[in-house]
Amino acid sequence: MSTPRSSRPHWRKSTHSGGDEGNCVEVADLSDQIAIRDSKSPETPHLTLTRQAFTTLLTRLR
Repeated sequence: MSTPRSSRPHWRKSTHSGGDEGNCVEVADLSDQIAIRDSKSPETPHLTLTRQAFTTLLTRLR
């Protein structure tokens, strides 16, 4: 049996964000996609990527 997901995404800050500097990126697991947003403007639209595209993004950023 699977656990039902909340209709609201659970956002978490990246461990690589700028600490107290205010440069924070947040991500949320949307089952088959990953959402990315600016924590300083959570009400603005967010970027949604497939899991594969998100993995590719992280690989290229390294």
